[in-house]
Amino acid sequence: QVQVVESGGGLVQPGGSLRLSCAASGDIFSIYDMRWYRQAPGKQRELVASITSGGSTNYADSVKGRFTISRDNAKNTVYLQMNSLKPEDTGFYYCNAQRRTYSYWGQGTQVTVSS
Repeated sequence: QVQVVESGGGLVQPGGSLRLSCAASGDIFSIYDMRWYRQAPGKQRELVASITSGGSTNYADSVKGRFTISRDNAKNTVYLQMNSLKPEDTGFYYCNAQRRTYSYWGQGTQVTVSS
């Protein structure tokens, strides 16, 4: 079993940057695919970015060129660097650890982009 804890959310002005962190514990972090999801008020949860155990990355079209996902297996942590933030990036951001049929979620961290 894996426990994941997100941090780094907050209030930022449009055009600003934030870096989210997701610290994992409980199993061998490096074998898990890691993902960031977000959920805006009144909307479904959507996949924002993913990184496989091998380091391959993928992004939602809405964040390509602005967000970067990375992982540090020595620190059991995955990051989401968010630049050029827009009001539509506002939402609760969740970290997910996935391996085969096992899927673990954190409690999320709020990101608000507003002037």
